[in-house]
Amino acid sequence: MVKPIKNVSFLFCFLFTCLFIPLISYAQNKPAYKQYPWSFTGIFGNYDLSSVQRGYMVYRKACASCHSVQYMRYADLQQMGLTLDQIDKIAKTDQILDGKDASGKDLYRAATLVDYLPAPYSNQLMAKSVNAGKVPLDFSRYGMGMGQQADYIMAILMGYQNPPADFKPDQEGMVYNQYFPGHQIAMRSPLTKDGVKYADGTPATIEQQAKDVTTFLSWTAHPHLIERHRIGIMVMIYVAFIAILTLLVKRKVWSNVK
Repeated sequence: MVKPIKNVSFLFCFLFTCLFIPLISYAQNKPAYKQYPWSFTGIFGNYDLSSVQRGYMVYRKACASCHSVQYMRYADLQQMGLTLDQIDKIAKTDQILDGKDASGKDLYRAATLVDYLPAPYSNQLMAKSVNAGKVPLDFSRYGMGMGQQADYIMAILMGYQNPPADFKPDQEGMVYNQYFPGHQIAMRSPLTKDGVKYADGTPATIEQQAKDVTTFLSWTAHPHLIERHRIGIMVMIYVAFIAILTLLVKRKVWSNVK
């Protein structure tokens, strides 16, 4: 029995060395980024719909030319607090591919509420041709992970700093980012001060735009969060009520038993 135990101990030590030590080293070398008190985290988390709406403005202005949100319809924008009239006005400014004519030329029409938000490129070949051979990320589910992923997105957007003196890009077009893996990223900073004009008068600083678009990206990944939390709270109240009622009935039934 001694030999099998030794073999198991050796195997455990080997796995710890190969798997956990590299992870610990990575965690130690990984640059720490700021953690923000996002309103949508936690069991009672909720979205600031004003921030979601502002973030959608930032997305359209700074991100939509490269990144799609392919799983979102215009009608879904109701859940961020927009009215159907507001959404209809937005949709009419976008053009949707609607087949081809007799000569094979693409036909377009104004978007409607039932359409998905249009992708910036008609196919992946076109996307690769203008993005150094790579297809830009779809943002529909990029905000998955709630607060942790939101902090990471925020860090990337705020991580465009002056590079250190010894910075050498691996290839042409790469720029320095303090928090992106490898500290190099092909995407230049998409945000500029006053790059958008918020309808509610909120100052459009770079940090404010970053917070708002991060909130929007989290919302696109969890569009039903508010409804889920509402139902969850109702279920918790119902379960608590049943538990108390059951306890009272139990005491009543067994009160005369000695």
